[in-house]
Amino acid sequence: MAKKKGPFLPALYLGEAWRRTARHGRRSLRSTAALLPQRGLKLLVAPTDLRVVDPHVADEILQGRLPLAGRILEFGRVSPFTLELPSHTFAESLHSFSWLRHIRAHRSREAAAQARFILDSWIRLNTKRRGIAWQPQVLAQRIISWLSHSPVVLQNCEAGFYRRFLKSLGQQVAYARIIARDAPDGLPRMKLAIALAMASLAMAASERRIRAASRALDLELERQILPDGGHVSRNPQAALRILFDLLPLRQTYVNLGHDLPPRLIPTIDRMYPALRFFRHQDGDLALFNGAGATLANDLMSVLRYDESAGQTFKALPHSRYQRLSAGGAVAIVDTGPAPAGEISSTAHAGCLAFEFSSGRHRFIVNSGQPRFAGDRYQQMARATAAHSTLVLGDKSSARISKSRLLGPVMLGGVSEVAVLRRNGEDESDQLCARHDGYLRRFGVLHERDLRLNVSGTKLVGHDRLLTEKGEALKNGLPATAMLRFHIHPQIRLMEEDDHTILLEAPGGDAWFFSAPNAFPVVAEDVFFAGLSGIQPSHQIEVSLETPELWWFLSKRA
Repeated sequence: MAKKKGPFLPALYLGEAWRRTARHGRRSLRSTAALLPQRGLKLLVAPTDLRVVDPHVADEILQGRLPLAGRILEFGRVSPFTLELPSHTFAESLHSFSWLRHIRAHRSREAAAQARFILDSWIRLNTKRRGIAWQPQVLAQRIISWLSHSPVVLQNCEAGFYRRFLKSLGQQVAYARIIARDAPDGLPRMKLAIALAMASLAMAASERRIRAASRALDLELERQILPDGGHVSRNPQAALRILFDLLPLRQTYVNLGHDLPPRLIPTIDRMYPALRFFRHQDGDLALFNGAGATLANDLMSVLRYDESAGQTFKALPHSRYQRLSAGGAVAIVDTGPAPAGEISSTAHAGCLAFEFSSGRHRFIVNSGQPRFAGDRYQQMARATAAHSTLVLGDKSSARISKSRLLGPVMLGGVSEVAVLRRNGEDESDQLCARHDGYLRRFGVLHERDLRLNVSGTKLVGHDRLLTEKGEALKNGLPATAMLRFHIHPQIRLMEEDDHTILLEAPGGDAWFFSAPNAFPVVAEDVFFAGLSGIQPSHQIEVSLETPELWWFLSKRA
């Protein structure tokens, strides 16, 4: 394994400064077009929204309360956009109008009128094209939401509102075209491409415009969806978010008789196996690289359109993940470096971290990404210590930038991960992987060996610190070394003896964690990926006294 060279920081800063200047220049030169009145605007179709609706949210909105992003805003009879909003995440949710879907559950004139009042106030107050409302991903979601829920919003509306609605929507779509090419790479740019393709169909655009949007979407699908169906961000949840929009878009193309983008259906077919790869036995997605809590109903609403067939993959070679499964046990392992550049701003320093589930329960997890928390907790969740792997010298295996210009991108850390997959003599499923994330700072490699037996009743782990040449260390540890195993909040822990801890799930399913040559301890922890927010939990900590340690997970008979 070659020693990693650190990034050339001046080049990174100059590159980002140039991109921002170019973006601003292009937007300034062309932004006038977004304000010009557009003739002949009309809506042909309202694409379906597959996300789950909640009648309770509709009731709250009707009563003058907005329950978004874990907070509630009382707005009464004034526009919520004139009030101080509870958090940045709340503001994104409010301005994206994704909450419009809940109004469908109420099916009343009063609910439609309330939605219309909020939307009309947005049109009146947001004409400057700056701030949270005009961030690429928020803009894209708002366009999709307005298109998808236009039947509800326009129900029994006056002619004046209809004209204002179409004029604003047309201006937003025009502005989205201006910024699409320069939007932050990854999900924001993909979301804009989908929104523009959807708008070109739903708003009776010219054939030339429809073909241009189709080509742009095809380009993003080719760039961002890997051959194994994973997303370039390496976030297991990214596929779910993209499929929520790609599936209605596919159906809209079919319904209106337009040629589909050539890569649309093949890409959807590739993404489903990747989505199933990350699914645990309890139905939740694994928590790697920005993934947070997943609503079971959301996942099921997408999976019911899964027409792919076959066994779940053992590996995603391009996304760089491995999966061991036998009996009712599943272990999913991160065996890749962070993506390069802008997309790494949501990546985690969790190389060689794993999650383990058995039956209907997750036992060992990563802390996951918080749904509603502020930036401080968002960045804490990205540290190596928030993952079930080894931490050396209390440092993460990758450094996260604190520069305002660059944003929280990954700087240095893991550059190479060697992976070997094999079957043992006893037919056990074995995985050996090593990364160089600590090579530059401490001069060592971290190697992890995992073996799951055929019956799925025992997982054997072996963690080692090696020299750059892959040899055993002779001079002891270069720094303090700690193995962390983050435990799902539903699991109860009991110390059996100095070397063994019992992990018991509701219903009685239980596993013993043991480290015969060490003294595992139970410590307090937090689970960032709770559905309702950050939850208290526990973790098992094992200090290494030597450069290697064997540990075992054994199912209770």
